[in-house]
Amino acid sequence: MRVIIVDDEFLARALLCEYLAAWPDIEIVAECANGFEAVKAIGELQPDLVFLDIQMPKLDGFEVVELAGAGTLGHTRYVFVTAYDQFALKAFEVRAIDYLLKPFSRERLAQALESVRSRAAPPAAMEALAHDAARRNGFLERILIRDGARVHVVPCASIDWIEAQDDYVAISAAGKTHLKNGRMAELEQGLDPALFLRVHRSYIVNVGAIARIEAPTRDSWCAVLEDGKRIPVSRSGYARLKELMR
Repeated sequence: MRVIIVDDEFLARALLCEYLAAWPDIEIVAECANGFEAVKAIGELQPDLVFLDIQMPKLDGFEVVELAGAGTLGHTRYVFVTAYDQFALKAFEVRAIDYLLKPFSRERLAQALESVRSRAAPPAAMEALAHDAARRNGFLERILIRDGARVHVVPCASIDWIEAQDDYVAISAAGKTHLKNGRMAELEQGLDPALFLRVHRSYIVNVGAIARIEAPTRDSWCAVLEDGKRIPVSRSGYARLKELMR
């Protein structure tokens, strides 16, 4: 079993390495001190198992799953290592995803490994956990976009508009447009409705970025943004926009 250990604390990584040495069939192929290193290592090494700390700076464990999971779900299994309380961990239990609550013993590690060997969390469970976790403290504050080996962290406050494009969404922020794999509906659920509005089946717009509304015909409207971008507005979108901007 090829394993990656991800934890921003050196002592935590060292302790887990020491514990895992008792299993001769386990090979530790990488240790990562932050989420960015983890995303890169998981994508390149395609491990069988990742011990993943949740609370890390820059990228937390859930964000690592979101970014690295697309190419590894169904192959790579995850055991989350966390200091969260038991109530918060119910989300893991419901989705049959194992975890280690710090500090953990050799015996508890053995149980987690036995669980991993006997079952794997279905990809849908991992994706659902990542989506739920992203909104655990309220509305999304940032969106993570993987572009090859690079990761873009886009603050939601900087987003002007979002467009649905088949299996992707185009996100325009600070003069740049990024493509992110995913569905518009999922992203819409995480955005603050006081700031972002679905004005068309293919568009979400930051209300604060709108310069004016034009009516090319009697039954159609267009939102003109501060940067000149023209966004089509449906009849229902226009009604919601008027209500929000009242």
